[in-house]
Amino acid sequence: MAAIITDQSRILNAKNFVAGVQTSTNAYYSFIGLPNATDYKTDWDTDPPSPKDNFDEENGYWDTTIALKKINSADVRQVVQKRQWTSGTTYDMYRNNYSRTNTAGVSGATNLYSSTYFVINSDFRVYECLQNGTDPDNPNGKPSLDEPTFTDLEPRSAGTSGDGYIWKYLYTIKPSELVKFDSTEYMPVPSDWDTGSDNSAVRDNAVDGGLKVVVIQNRGVGLGTANRTYTRVPIKGDGSGAECTVVVNADQQIGSVDITNQGSGYTFGTVDIVAGGLPRPDSYPQLDVVIPPTGGHGSDIYKELGATNALVYSRIENDSENPDFITGNQIARIGILENPKAFGSSSILTLDKASAAYAMRLTGTGYSSATFTPDSIITQTTGTGVTAIGKVISYEQTTGVLKYWQDRTMAGFTTVGAATTTPIYGFNADRFTADISDGGSVNITGGSISLGINTSFDGLSTSINNKTYYLGQTFTSGLSNPEVKKYSGNMLYIDHRPAITRSSNQKEDIKVILQF
Repeated sequence: MAAIITDQSRILNAKNFVAGVQTSTNAYYSFIGLPNATDYKTDWDTDPPSPKDNFDEENGYWDTTIALKKINSADVRQVVQKRQWTSGTTYDMYRNNYSRTNTAGVSGATNLYSSTYFVINSDFRVYECLQNGTDPDNPNGKPSLDEPTFTDLEPRSAGTSGDGYIWKYLYTIKPSELVKFDSTEYMPVPSDWDTGSDNSAVRDNAVDGGLKVVVIQNRGVGLGTANRTYTRVPIKGDGSGAECTVVVNADQQIGSVDITNQGSGYTFGTVDIVAGGLPRPDSYPQLDVVIPPTGGHGSDIYKELGATNALVYSRIENDSENPDFITGNQIARIGILENPKAFGSSSILTLDKASAAYAMRLTGTGYSSATFTPDSIITQTTGTGVTAIGKVISYEQTTGVLKYWQDRTMAGFTTVGAATTTPIYGFNADRFTADISDGGSVNITGGSISLGINTSFDGLSTSINNKTYYLGQTFTSGLSNPEVKKYSGNMLYIDHRPAITRSSNQKEDIKVILQF
């Protein structure tokens, strides 16, 4: 049977997602990972592969996840298409009836939200186009010549060019919002339109079913008296009180129609020219009364502008007191997680930043000058015939902290019962340990380097030369587990991109657009 998922459902989904992030019962995190992308695909940096969405791939994403950053309530916002006002551009006007059979005149859009009916100006003010100069001589409107800059509550023209545009001021984007939520293609809508005071004047000025624009589609023939103005011409329909002024030109045709009383309660309307004092014409004009969205223009900004998308913002930056985000290696995967759990717990993770990497603190001659090549292999003989194997994420010479990961490629794995990788040290994914068995050693080997696990070290920080160094995660007998329980929660978003190398003075702003 014929059915659709409506745009209003998509707006609701975006709104519910934002509300879900903002509630205290949930925890959302951005994450970074995959330091060795070219090991998976040699041309990754020029042609990153599309992520695969299945449980098996999700486990693999977890294996190479490095760190997480909590997304707070102020880090998520509904957003809409960003359209910068440009002189000479013809924009669509707001119409309540765009469809597959009644497309937008300028863009050809088959629905309102795909049309070009709102803009942002150079001062970050957002306006809706209620009239774009459409008339019988310009059925698709005219180029916009005057940039709207006003903040008047009622719609009006923006200048003196006579371009025919009528703009409705909606809101101004704050500088603090631009930092987080502005992008090349999207811009934020206010987070508290329903209750906030910043936009209350626009919101409270809205009138449900209040009319603003009548479009002349056909001027008619033989209308009343030439060059005469008819006032208080009623607009009939299911609302009440709306009136307009009709000007008849020298050719006894409709020259202009301007609403003088918007009335209220209209979901349809017709200009009754005869009731307004015009004699019955030889041929009736076609005058389209444009119906506003429910509640009136400015009542519900999310519905009016089609806020079907949500932007999630996260800043990854180095923190000496919580150094979870590595430097000196690359990242090629980012994503969003819902409700991951704390390591060794059934409780949802609450940390602002969390390491997803295993770590060990090394000691021995030359540890402070040793160099472990990023993505190189490290091993430990944990017992007779048993070897743990991992790959280097980062090594901090001052503290001797080595972060590493272990994934399936280091132990071999099977697909449909057939081994696809020949493991170097067997099929078990053995963990690095300070609790060795017979034949084992606490020494960690990487290339020509061999250093021991500092089995006497416990804690979250260490003092070296009277300076305290924070390690980012807690160590027991020189080893540290991730702060997050791997493979927990829900992966909502995965993005593969060309690898970037993180440095000590570097910050990354992550902006993820979720389309509903």
